Amino acid sequence: MKCLVVIAHPLPDSLCYTMAHSAIAALTAAGHEVEIEDLYQNSFSPVITSSERQSYFQPPFDATTVQPQVERLLAAEAVVLVFPTWWFSLPAILKGWFDRVWSPGLAFDHAPQPGGLLQPKLHNLQRALAITSLNSPWWVDYLLLWQPVKRVLKMAILGMCAPRCRFGMLTCYEAESLTQEKVERFCSQIQKTIHKWSAS
Repeated sequence: MKCLVVIAHPLPDSLCYTMAHSAIAALTAAGHEVEIEDLYQNSFSPVITSSERQSYFQPPFDATTVQPQVERLLAAEAVVLVFPTWWFSLPAILKGWFDRVWSPGLAFDHAPQPGGLLQPKLHNLQRALAITSLNSPWWVDYLLLWQPVKRVLKMAILGMCAPRCRFGMLTCYEAESLTQEKVERFCSQIQKTIHKWSAS
């Protein structure tokens, strides 16, 4: 498969980069074609432009400044997102990537009737895997907040733009107090998850 790996962390020596390298190695070993979208390293701007917003409901959407990112998304059969969870949400740069690249006419069409549902367009997308780090323990994410990041990605974004896409999420909890052994164990989980793609 053609796999797009999107990395959203400002520090190249971070846990997120370790997780990203593990995912890339697993994808490559499985024979997948890998494209890397490193948002911070590429100085991607998360700020939607006035032209983009003006054309959001008046097609065609002006994707001039994000055309390379759009082309990589449209070509992808699988997307792997690697990012930290900050304040139980996506980092601003990743949210901006969704705002600007998953745009009308490209990732979806507006509802034909007022109050209706968006019409999905990412029919090529078969798999999506979110890999994230979170400083809180698992029970805060699960029991108190009901996994807000997972719900947004699965239901609001993929559910609207690529409803047939098979979604998975791996969260590394208590990230600031991890031992090397726990990091290696989590990276092994990443590799096993990706390995199963070829078997299913």
